[in-house]
Amino acid sequence: MKVVYNWLKDFVDVTATPQELASRLALSGTNIGGVENGPHGAVIEAEVSSNRPDCLGHYGIAREVGAIYKLPLKHVAPKPPESPAKAGDAIKVGIQSPELCGRFTARVIRNVKIQPSPKWLKERLEASGVASISNVVDISNYVMLELGHPLHTFDYDKVRDHRIVVRRAKPNEKMRTLDGLERQFDSNICMIADGDGSRPIGIGGIMGGAETEISFSTKNVLIECAWFEPVAIRRVARFLKLHTEASTRFGRGADPEMAELASRRAAELILQLAGGELLAGVVDDYPGKRASIKIRVTRAEILRVMGADVPDKQVEACLSALGFAPVRSDQNRGAEGSLLAAWECTQPSWRAEVEREIDLIEEIARIYGLDKFPPRLPAARQGAARLPHYEAETRLRERLIGLGYREILTIPHVAEERDALFRPSDVSPARLSNPLSEEAHVLRSTGIVTMAGAIEWNLNHGQRNARLFEIGRHYRLNGLAGKASENIESVETRVLTVGATGEAREKGLYDAARDFSFADLKGDLDSIGELCGAFHWEDGGAEWLHAARRGSVRLNSSISSEGTNNSSVGIAGQLARRVAEKLKLRQEVFVAELQLDPVYGAMYAAKEARRYEPLPRFPSVERDFSLLLADGTKFADVMKTIQSLGIGEIHSIEATDLFRGKNVPAGKYSLLVRVTFQSREATLTEAQIGDYSRKIISALETNLGGQLRAS
Repeated sequence: MKVVYNWLKDFVDVTATPQELASRLALSGTNIGGVENGPHGAVIEAEVSSNRPDCLGHYGIAREVGAIYKLPLKHVAPKPPESPAKAGDAIKVGIQSPELCGRFTARVIRNVKIQPSPKWLKERLEASGVASISNVVDISNYVMLELGHPLHTFDYDKVRDHRIVVRRAKPNEKMRTLDGLERQFDSNICMIADGDGSRPIGIGGIMGGAETEISFSTKNVLIECAWFEPVAIRRVARFLKLHTEASTRFGRGADPEMAELASRRAAELILQLAGGELLAGVVDDYPGKRASIKIRVTRAEILRVMGADVPDKQVEACLSALGFAPVRSDQNRGAEGSLLAAWECTQPSWRAEVEREIDLIEEIARIYGLDKFPPRLPAARQGAARLPHYEAETRLRERLIGLGYREILTIPHVAEERDALFRPSDVSPARLSNPLSEEAHVLRSTGIVTMAGAIEWNLNHGQRNARLFEIGRHYRLNGLAGKASENIESVETRVLTVGATGEAREKGLYDAARDFSFADLKGDLDSIGELCGAFHWEDGGAEWLHAARRGSVRLNSSISSEGTNNSSVGIAGQLARRVAEKLKLRQEVFVAELQLDPVYGAMYAAKEARRYEPLPRFPSVERDFSLLLADGTKFADVMKTIQSLGIGEIHSIEATDLFRGKNVPAGKYSLLVRVTFQSREATLTEAQIGDYSRKIISALETNLGGQLRAS
């Protein structure tokens, strides 16, 4: 909302500079984007929150300024001269869908002269970012920006039978709107029709139709000023992808009582700038009139919430300036500063979001000045308690940060086509009934969707090296699409999502740069696995992962949180090329997702099973085995073969080097395996080590066809 400083002064005699005014508005809760000094004076960019539609006009902002500076508000009270002829004889209005349109007013002005607007009107519209069209059209925009209530003008002679019908759209009904596009509607849309109701001439609360628009040949004008149901307007604007100044105001909840005043103000300006004759009265169909709400606020609650007192006169001044008309209602009405003081307030029609006592306290605090309340913590009503899995989650987070990852938080609302890239075939998407946008209308079925988006964003902004993790949830409707609803189960699962791309090691004085690889990802996950008794890796994974660089992760602990053995907890790997190309990722990206509930359970089980024992008194001995193995032989098979020998003195088994190339036969690769031996009873002799080594070599030759490589 562009607030023209000189226009604002029409309603309140503020003497503060535009910069000072912007600062005070920001301190009172109106977010300010900045102040610009243009050819028509200063313009304050106010970023009005969705719950304050009353501030989408200069009059509403002036009310805020008057409350802040304790200045009187100059009320708008137009009194246009009227002819003896009555408007009710010239136009008829019928609302067939009161659930969509709660009020519709109509005025008629005859014998107007359509011409360019005067300079002052053009300048104010230009400062507000609105282009000038003609005097009558400009006046409708001017009144909307002035009072915050949209209105529309029709060419009266083009309205059939001089009758307006407000109804729901018919299925597949079409109309050409003022922007020149033909649009198709459904039955949830409020339409303005004429005559017998068969011809649509406008989309209620959003945009008028081209057939009845004002032109330079127009002689008679019909002024429409109405009120439309906010939720319906928001849905229609998203459905039609048609967001206008009118839909913004109606969609947030315009003031229904302002409709008649805005119509009268527009009529006054048209008579001044276009001449003509205003028919007496107004046709006002108002089926949605709301009863006023009484709200009570007490000093005791102000003290409890804010931790400090506000003088009686300040309470009453703040609420009165904002239109709440406070009246002392306690038994000690004459006592200043009484702890039992209470005020009964009336909700003004332009503040429908204020419904509770706490809302009034917020109004008092922001106008009185939040800086006047000392900072203090409220008294705790219950003891503090750790969240479930706090300890396990903290250890997991610390481990990931120690490995060089940065935590991110993403919104789980994603586009369905992007979610489909990673969604399992037996999972149906969880669609939102009221999405924020077309690009965010399903809940993610896997954390990989938002992780890939985060890495894509970093790459597009020049950040080539990224290691990220997120602790969140994914949302699934398990069951094939098309099955009966009773066969579909909604499931929320806590997951850890990891993503990495770029360099694993930057170039240093002694080390060359090295790109991140699947081995790095596996090593990082194995480091996490140390917290829960180690992970066990198997071939396989999702189709959207690289076939040769992926794996399935299982728990190696004896008991998971569900009480099952060796339960699967996730997948990891490199994004397949087709997926990377679809997301326009220009380098290799590695991702992983782990289910956290079984991981947390295994972490607790590992902690319970932990036993401390004295350090070994006797030295360990390392032996390296340089093996020639057939392609496809996994290190896990090597470990399993060595462990099957049951040699109790084996302390650890590690793969320290892998080589393919010169002097290695085709179809084979060289793997250097380091085995560490250690006894807690005596120092191992060379004979014992030699015996163990021969058994290991024999087992590897027999079971895996491995050969000891000649030195």
